[in-house]
Amino acid sequence: MKPIQVGLLGIGTVGSGTFNVLQRNQEEIRRRAGRGIEITMVADLDTERAQSIVGPNVTVVNDARAVIANPDIDIVIELIGGYGIAKALVMEAIAAGKHVVTANKALLAVHGTEIFAAASAKGVMVAFEAAVAGGIPIIKALREGLTANRIQWIAGIINGTTHFILSEMRDKGLTFDVVLKEAQRLGYAEADPTFDVEGVDAAHKLTIMSAIAFGIPMQFDKAHIEGISKLEAADIKYAEQLGYRIKLLGITKRTPDGVELRVHPTLIPAKRLIANVEGAMNAVLVQGDAVGATLYYGKGAGAEPTASAVIADLVDVTRMHTADPEHRVPHLAFQPDQLDDLKVLPIGEVRTSYYLRMRVEDKPGVLADITRILADQQISIDAMIQREPAEDETQTEIIMLTHIVREKQVDAAMRLIEALPVVTGKIVRLRLEELS
Repeated sequence: MKPIQVGLLGIGTVGSGTFNVLQRNQEEIRRRAGRGIEITMVADLDTERAQSIVGPNVTVVNDARAVIANPDIDIVIELIGGYGIAKALVMEAIAAGKHVVTANKALLAVHGTEIFAAASAKGVMVAFEAAVAGGIPIIKALREGLTANRIQWIAGIINGTTHFILSEMRDKGLTFDVVLKEAQRLGYAEADPTFDVEGVDAAHKLTIMSAIAFGIPMQFDKAHIEGISKLEAADIKYAEQLGYRIKLLGITKRTPDGVELRVHPTLIPAKRLIANVEGAMNAVLVQGDAVGATLYYGKGAGAEPTASAVIADLVDVTRMHTADPEHRVPHLAFQPDQLDDLKVLPIGEVRTSYYLRMRVEDKPGVLADITRILADQQISIDAMIQREPAEDETQTEIIMLTHIVREKQVDAAMRLIEALPVVTGKIVRLRLEELS
C-alpha cells in the first residue's frame, strides 16, 4: 500500500525530533500502522536549515499554504505554535480535507471547540496527544483507556520549567529569582518565562484534560491561574516541616456544584508518589470511580519525547484514515452532541484546605484573636507551627493548616486577621490537597 504522505509546518526542536524518530523507526512504525508514513513536504521560513535536516528527498518551502494546497498531502502536522497564524493554517487544512496533528496546547485550549466542530463537519481528525505532557500518553488514557470511568478529578505536574525551579528551591534553599536564572542558563526556561512561571502553559494543558475528562467545551478563560514567581523559600521549608511538598499543580474536579479548573502552587503530602516527582519531569494523577487512582509519569517536553506523541497520533490517523468518521474516537472522548454545559466554579466557590503564614507580635492573646476570627468563619485548624523568636525579636511567625473550607470564607478571615494591629503585612495563603 502506498505510504501516507505528511506535510510538516515548522521544523524546530519538535519538528526535527519528529522527522528523525520517524526515519529511525520507520519499519517498526509501518508494521504498527499497516502502511508507511512519510514526511514528504516541509514548510519553514529558514529553508536552508530545514533542507539540511530533512535531506534532498523532501520538498522544502517557505510557505505553509503550499503544503496545505498540495493534493498529495494526507496529514498536516502543525508545530508553529501560538494563537495567530497557526489557527488560520489549521482551519485551512481542515477545510482542504486534511487530517491535522498538532502539539499546540494554547491554540486548542482557546479555540479547540471551534476547531473540533470544523473537523467534525468536514469528516477529518485533529489529533493532539503531544499538546499535553510531552511524551506521556495522557490524552489517549483519558479518551480511551479510562472510558469506562466517571472521572472524578485530575491533578497534574504539567510544566517542566516550574517543576525544575521548585525542585531546586527545595533542594538548595535558593530564592525563585536565583533558580530562574539557572533554569534559563540550562535551557529549561525561556528568555521570557512568563507563560511557564505564571502558570499559563499549565492552564492550557489542564483545560484540554478537563474537557476530555468531563465532556465539556474548552473553557480556558474560566481557569483560575497562579504561578510560582511570588513563592518564597520559607514556605517550601515550612511545608517540609509539616510533611508536605509544594508543586505547581493543575487541578480539575467534578463537584456537585460544577467543575473546578485551577492552576496554583499546592501543598501535597510528601508520602504521595506525585510529591516525589523531581526535576523537569511531568506527572498526572487521575482518579476514576472504577479504576481508582492512576499515575502517568515521564518527560513532558523535549524533541524526541514530544515527537513520540506526534508520531503516535500519525499512526492513529493512518489506521483510521479510511474509517467512517462516526466510528472514530471523538475529539473530546464524548460524542459532540453529548457535551455537558457544566459550570466552571469561580475560585471563591472552591473547597479545599489551606496553608496560612502570618507574622505577628509576640505577645499574649494574639493566637486567641486569630483563632476566634477563624472560628467565626467556620474554619477549623488541622496543624500549626509557631516559630520561637530570637532573643532580640518582638515578632514571630505562625503557620496554620486548615481543614477543608470554601475559599471565600478564607478570604474573609484573612481580611479580618490582617486588620488586627498585632499582625504585620499580608498573610501568605497557599492551597493544600491530600490527593487521596
